[in-house]
Amino acid sequence: MQVKKALATLGVAAVPLMFAAPAHADTVNFNLDELNGSGANATASITSNADGSLTVDITGNGFTPNAPHAQHIHGSPTGNFFCPTASADKNGDGQVATEEGVAQYGGVMVSLTTKGDASADSGLAVDRMPVADASGNLDYQRTIPASDIPEGVAENLANLHIVQHGLDVNGNDKYDLEALGESVFAKSLGLDGIPEEATNPATCGEVAPAGAVETGAGSTSGAENVPLMAFGGVALLGSAGALAMRRRLAESGVKS
Repeated sequence: MQVKKALATLGVAAVPLMFAAPAHADTVNFNLDELNGSGANATASITSNADGSLTVDITGNGFTPNAPHAQHIHGSPTGNFFCPTASADKNGDGQVATEEGVAQYGGVMVSLTTKGDASADSGLAVDRMPVADASGNLDYQRTIPASDIPEGVAENLANLHIVQHGLDVNGNDKYDLEALGESVFAKSLGLDGIPEEATNPATCGEVAPAGAVETGAGSTSGAENVPLMAFGGVALLGSAGALAMRRRLAESGVKS
């Protein structure tokens, strides 16, 4: 019950809701631009299908090679959130960390996992997030069932956006503690020794046709109510989720 209440404060349904399917398929194309000097970028399309499912296709490059990259559809169907600007960097370290950017880009609506659950509960399921190849290319294709899509999302894609996480600040092709130190966000969840590089956002793109939504501008109404856990239903990770995160990061050369 407490978990349901916590997710409700994010505008995220703890139990995915079924909703009326669109009468026809509708595809929205957009660009994901780099954040935090990541050097990463991507193009994406999201198609809302007649059965209520979403088909997501993302192709990008410049990502940390051989490393997992958590990615999500963020915001709210009412469009109160947007891609973060430099002003979100409150501590002046030159990086918009997850805990700083979340007030602007909002909570997780859909987790873009490679398999299994795609609800906000899987926001940090790094063992089911896409992994960039040895050249830093990241390709992702999946049709997410309607049962994992919160009410109003498919009908309001133009009000939402995608954020991808994980960057390599010091150019050594892995996540480590040397560049930015320990992730404040991960530490707030009881995950010690996780590099800030692994959790900071690397790209963000408005899910809207060019010019329909102005990146970096919009209402922040409700943003003050988004806590650190707005990365997703990360309170549900537990020890198993923490171990999975450490294991996948260790495979990328990170020791925690």
